[in-house]
Amino acid sequence: QVMLVESGGGLVQAGTSLRLSCAASGRTFSTAIMGWFRQAPGKEREFVAAINWRSGSTKYADSLKGRFTISSDNAKNTVYLQMDSLEPEDTAVYYCAADNSLFITTRATNYRYWGQGTQVTVSS
Repeated sequence: QVMLVESGGGLVQAGTSLRLSCAASGRTFSTAIMGWFRQAPGKEREFVAAINWRSGSTKYADSLKGRFTISSDNAKNTVYLQMDSLEPEDTAVYYCAADNSLFITTRATNYRYWGQGTQVTVSS
C-alpha cells in the first residue's frame, strides 16, 4: 500500500507563512495525483490543491486566491504546500491524499490513500 505522512503544521500569526510536507512511501509508483485537503471544526473536508506529479499540472481552490502553492519533488516522493499570507480562516487540520487516477480531482472520495493530518492554527 501507499503510506503518507504530513509534517510542518503549527501555531502561527496571521500574515505569516508555513510550508507543509507530505512524504510518501510504499508502492508510490502506483499513484499519479496528490492533493491537499483541510477540515475545520464543524466543517466538511474541503479541497485545497492538487498536482499530477507525472505531468506537473496543478489545480487550486478558487477561494485561496493564489496564496497557496503546491509542488512536488518526485525523486524524494514528497509533495509540498506553501501557504503564504495566512488568515485565521485557514485554521484546520490539513490532510495529504494520493490516488492512482491520471486526472486531477477535487473530490475527497476519489482519493484512495490518506495521511493522518497536521494541525495548522492561525491566530489573529
